[in-house]
Amino acid sequence: MKPIVLRLIAFFVLTSAFAFNAAIAHGKNVAGPNGGRLITAVSPHAEFFVTAERKVQITFVGEDGKALAPAGQIVVVTAGERTAPTKLTFKEVGGVLLSDQTLPEGKNFPAVVQIKATPEAKAIAARFNVNLSICSGCSKAEYACTCGH
Repeated sequence: MKPIVLRLIAFFVLTSAFAFNAAIAHGKNVAGPNGGRLITAVSPHAEFFVTAERKVQITFVGEDGKALAPAGQIVVVTAGERTAPTKLTFKEVGGVLLSDQTLPEGKNFPAVVQIKATPEAKAIAARFNVNLSICSGCSKAEYACTCGH
């Protein structure tokens, strides 16, 4: 092949790869039934939702998108700065898991959500920033933004 053709092919391959990576990096999240962030690494999926009182509500969601009652899952959330993290534990209240404590002060901090399907199971971890600022595109809190801006 001619060098110019090879260069054009290489250019299109690299351009496509960068565009694909950008789409993944800024991909849209799926909202849970309460408008929170859906954690899909576990089955059933779990919705992470911050209440008005700054407590965390975990709602388990079936494949049909409807809420399921907790079935013995254990959830622990560690949030805040690494030097002084806040560890949240949960109790079942009205078909969801609700944290005993509130999230740390501030509008943007890292969080690790650990979910065990059973007490003997290995924990599945989801890591993300809990950004409580409101998104201008979808009007949800940034941690649960679905517009993928």
